[in-house]
Amino acid sequence: MFPIIPAASAADSGNEEGIFGFGYGDSGGVGMTNLVSNSGVVATDVTAVGTARWGLAACEYGGDKGIFGFGNTGSYTAATNLVTSSGVVGSDVTGVGTGRGEGLAACSFGGDKGIFGFGSDDTGRVGMTNLVSSSGVVASDVSAVGTARNSVAACEYGEDKGIFGFGSISPVTAITNLVSNTGVVGSDVTGVGTARNFLAACGYGYDKGIFAFNGYTNLVSNAGVVATDVTQVGTARGRLAATQYGGDRGIFGFGYVSSTNQSMTNLVSNAGVIATDTTGVGTIRRELGACSFN
Repeated sequence: MFPIIPAASAADSGNEEGIFGFGYGDSGGVGMTNLVSNSGVVATDVTAVGTARWGLAACEYGGDKGIFGFGNTGSYTAATNLVTSSGVVGSDVTGVGTGRGEGLAACSFGGDKGIFGFGSDDTGRVGMTNLVSSSGVVASDVSAVGTARNSVAACEYGEDKGIFGFGSISPVTAITNLVSNTGVVGSDVTGVGTARNFLAACGYGYDKGIFAFNGYTNLVSNAGVVATDVTQVGTARGRLAATQYGGDRGIFGFGYVSSTNQSMTNLVSNAGVIATDTTGVGTIRRELGACSFN
């Protein structure tokens, strides 16, 4: 008899490579991107295709593609840029939903869909979300469930669910909001770990997540439970981005420390251990987005 080979899960089917994109450099907003190989190597700058902006977010969709969305160009926008399964960034797509930036966040859910949430619009901090279909179409605003805040982070967990966490409400918080595998955002969960903002998050180990930087690390179990603080490894910084790569690992990159933009990166093992700083490749910048593809 032939051995029975189990079908690949949604988590196993993609996320081999990653991409950092957009952000705010020393001369203002940028639109360039940097690909991340399946071994965690960051490539040099790729010339911008989309409108230069910062304070945006990015996530996976369709199992092997990505999307950058929203942000600040000097005024808030809801424009998006799709990323193909080979890492090619498309031109601007007219935005759907309220334009916003200042640290909104995004993550995938359901194996092939995504969600943008939170941030600031022209009226201040918001809690609204926008779902992304398996074909990369962004839906109109969904009314806020969780506490309105900006400078949040988000990642996947449990293979098909997501979590938004931390951020600024006045001043900062550690509350989280779970996202079901159908894209429903749950009410606030009392925060675990040090309240902070302008951190980043990504998945690792196929079914777990990690919030990190601005001083501390907090692991997320495959049931969406956030663990207490782990002392930070690597240069403490904010306004950075993170993504999965290699199927089960992650990478944090770029950011802002001591009034200086950065390009350094830190790899995350499939056990959730963050490595020391790797010398940066690409234009130094902050308030960028990142997601995985392929």
